[in-house]
Amino acid sequence: MLSQSLCAFASEQSTCTANKGAYITGTVVSAPKFASASTTIEGVKLTHTRLNVRADQDGKTYDVAIGNVYAVDHVKNASTMPLSLAAIKVNQRLGLCGKKYTSGTGIHWVHNNCGPVPTTSEPNGWVKVIATSGSVSASKTRSQNYCYLWD
Repeated sequence: MLSQSLCAFASEQSTCTANKGAYITGTVVSAPKFASASTTIEGVKLTHTRLNVRADQDGKTYDVAIGNVYAVDHVKNASTMPLSLAAIKVNQRLGLCGKKYTSGTGIHWVHNNCGPVPTTSEPNGWVKVIATSGSVSASKTRSQNYCYLWD
């Protein structure tokens, strides 16, 4: 079981690196919270879900900012977070691929990058649940329904 978990971690980490992201695994230490939009593009409010994860790699607590428009079940201009993100629970383990904040301790851009070749400033990231068995879920932030906003 442990070797399966280590193999999954190594695979996820190498895939994240290939997608120009920073990879963090860790335990959720604060429940997801809805963050209202500070920006609207073409009538679409860019809300976020925020939570904190204690990273396995360095023990630091990372602020995680998840763009709701990338959630698989996002509802346009909803005033609540997508159910798939609301389902993330304290003590659950996550694998995050994205861009670390340049100030403070956090990670964002934990979503797909809508197709262009990934760069360190725009990685092709994700939010995945890591089960106790070590298996890794599909990304909760793989929707490309709103990619047209950045074309």
